[in-house]
Amino acid sequence: MIDFRPSEQPTLGVEWELALVDAHSLDLTPRAAEVVEALDSPVASRVHRELLSNTVELVTDIARTVPEAMADLDEGLGALRTVTTDLGVELMSAGTHPFARPDRQEVSEGERYATLIDRTRWWGRQMVIYGVHVHVGISHRDKVMPLINGLLPYVPHLQALSASSPFWAGVDTGFASNRAQLFQQLPTAGLPFQFDTWGEYERYADDLMTTGVIDQLKEIRWDIRPAGHLGTIENRVCDGVPNLAELASLTAFIQCLVVALDDRLTDGGMLPTLPPWHVQENKWRAARYGMDAIIILDDHNRERLVTESLYDLIERLLPIARRLDCADELSGLEQIITTGASYQRQLAVAAAHEGDLRAVVRSLIDELHAGHPL
Repeated sequence: MIDFRPSEQPTLGVEWELALVDAHSLDLTPRAAEVVEALDSPVASRVHRELLSNTVELVTDIARTVPEAMADLDEGLGALRTVTTDLGVELMSAGTHPFARPDRQEVSEGERYATLIDRTRWWGRQMVIYGVHVHVGISHRDKVMPLINGLLPYVPHLQALSASSPFWAGVDTGFASNRAQLFQQLPTAGLPFQFDTWGEYERYADDLMTTGVIDQLKEIRWDIRPAGHLGTIENRVCDGVPNLAELASLTAFIQCLVVALDDRLTDGGMLPTLPPWHVQENKWRAARYGMDAIIILDDHNRERLVTESLYDLIERLLPIARRLDCADELSGLEQIITTGASYQRQLAVAAAHEGDLRAVVRSLIDELHAGHPL
């Protein structure tokens, strides 16, 4: 049996992975242990180390609203900068670092990380990637699997909006989100299976543990997964987000989607989903084409440009956003559509600087400082 601790409200928790960049070379730097140990503020407990020693993760406390969660992250950023500035380290967030070599990155100390790398070998060492994880509280475990299935049609919307990894090891990959393609190579990562009940999920997890595929539930690394110990659904679709304003908009979008689907479920409605082959194709299209992706809408094979679908979704979700105190943040998605997602901005900076990817890194650092796209 897998315990699920229900949440009375659709509370939020956000995890934001940040890359540590040498202020001079603008390459990744393995200083996470130094940074975390030097933190002396009350927010130190909300800064975590990750698989690679070039990464730290900022997390929020349990928040009721998007503004509350963003205030936590802003406070954490400020505390981090009191340490990183003196160390000659800059912070940035994107799905990947534009030119860092994956084979030169150090793995953090710890048995869990060593086991992962030992099992996944070459693919594990390619995981120089950064993402955002958004938890939303769910009131009953029997809602979790239907809600995950109901969220799957919106994977391409989240993937396109957050796509921020067009470059890999100095190469223009032609993908808006190369991170999405890389991460799903890990065992148990990628899109979730479409289970109807919590019991089916429990049997799946038991099979994995019995056969030695995993030792802990958190090793199920789905793009959208249950977090039973927290009483949440954890959305892990998004690439690393370069600034707080866009992170607020994406967090609002996720919370509003979950609440809209939960309302429908509570009222006795059925949640529509897509056949697994359409879900898989939509994710690939959004990773490849980003905001220019034409996505499959339903099992009748109707298709539409993802940005057109997004405008309709924003309008439909605004009443819920007002209820959740995040209407301004949700409306901010229109700014991403109008001015371009991060991958588009990065490509434009590279083109303006004759392919110099150091300029792209600098732009990402500056965006994080500014708190909004430049």
